[in-house]
Amino acid sequence: MYTEIEQENLDIDWFITDGEYVGFMASGGGKLTDSVAKSKKNNEILVEYFRSLPEISEVVINPKLDNILIKVFGSGVDERYLEYYMSMTKKGLYSFDKTYPNQFLEPHYHLVTYPKTPLKLKELPQNILDIVIETKYSNKLMEVQEINILEVN
Repeated sequence: MYTEIEQENLDIDWFITDGEYVGFMASGGGKLTDSVAKSKKNNEILVEYFRSLPEISEVVINPKLDNILIKVFGSGVDERYLEYYMSMTKKGLYSFDKTYPNQFLEPHYHLVTYPKTPLKLKELPQNILDIVIETKYSNKLMEVQEINILEVN
């Protein structure tokens, strides 16, 4: 289990699915969904699995990303910021970052990068699939620019 103190003080990688594709989320010190917070072990299994996948896709940077970052941080996109999101997207994952980091209860995430060739949920081994499907997003990942995690169950 992730305690609220851990959630507030760590940038935890976690994952969601829309039933077809997988999204990678960087928590930025925000509150996790209950399905993720309840099992640190399961989340660590997912992190290890997705980080170890081979690259399968080209990456597209969200064309609205610069505007989002300027609004929140006062500066635009830089290569260092993009590096980790791009590495996860090359594995076929839609990548999201917490829009207002270190605001524990603020639930919004924005799309950073997305894959030209997304990893399909049905391509996952059963043990990984069983964990990922516990955290379901009600909209299509390929159609969203922002996710409110209050809509994730």
